[in-house]
Amino acid sequence: MRTLKDRITRKNNQADPAPSRLKYRLQRWMLTPGIRFGLRFGLPLCLMLAAGGAFLADETRRAMVSDHLAALRATIEERPEFMVNVMVVDGAGATVAQDVREVVPLDFPVSSFDLDLAQIRIQVESLAPVKTANVRIRPGGVLQIDVQERSPAMIWRNHQGLALLDETGAHVAELGRRAMHPDLPLIAGGAANLVAPEALELIATARPLGERLRGLVRIGERRWDVVLDRGQRIMLPQDGPVQALERVIVVSEVQDLLERDVAVVDMRIAARPTVRMTENAVENWWRIRELNEGGL
Repeated sequence: MRTLKDRITRKNNQADPAPSRLKYRLQRWMLTPGIRFGLRFGLPLCLMLAAGGAFLADETRRAMVSDHLAALRATIEERPEFMVNVMVVDGAGATVAQDVREVVPLDFPVSSFDLDLAQIRIQVESLAPVKTANVRIRPGGVLQIDVQERSPAMIWRNHQGLALLDETGAHVAELGRRAMHPDLPLIAGGAANLVAPEALELIATARPLGERLRGLVRIGERRWDVVLDRGQRIMLPQDGPVQALERVIVVSEVQDLLERDVAVVDMRIAARPTVRMTENAVENWWRIRELNEGGL
């Protein structure tokens, strides 16, 4: 039988099964989620990128790949279901529709991928008669353009001639003769188009004057003159022109002011309105005064 001393010596000579400290730390490091993810996905990805970079390093191979991608894209974009074959313009007259086709010169058929709908809408809305436009591609290869035209609200006389304006003062079209739109009010003067909403408000206020109203004239790009028949004028102030015109109309309705021999009603100074008589009225007044003085 082995002695106790032999058993102790044999036990001391056996190898320690526990890993070393360095090996233990390496095993724990390999078990961390980040390292495991990197070895599972990152390392293959890096190898693939390195292989792809080595393949694309040659210019000939890069050109070949580019040609293949372009051919694949063209194959997809030129499929029949993606082709646009016709353009339809709705909501516009014949002249405006023709103008739309001229500013959007497309050679059909064309792939829908080659159409910039936002740019087409901007081109259509750049036309003066067009207020808004909606551009879309309908099923069946139809480029649909829905147009809302500007409605002329007044005629503007300027140094270039006559022009139609909408309610915002935007240019609609040139006008050859005033008689082509006798129902529209007339404004005149430099930069009168910039205050078109105020002009429309004054025209609405002057509605009780009826057909006597001839138009509005912008004076010095600051204020308005209301022009009536018989050469009469109502000179309005820069501030509060609507209220000043309402005062004149009320006085005229009560005292027949505008039915008299009045040439100008000056409302530029609200606290001191002035009335200027016509030359005939002034001459008659002086004649009557001389007769009265002679009688005395």
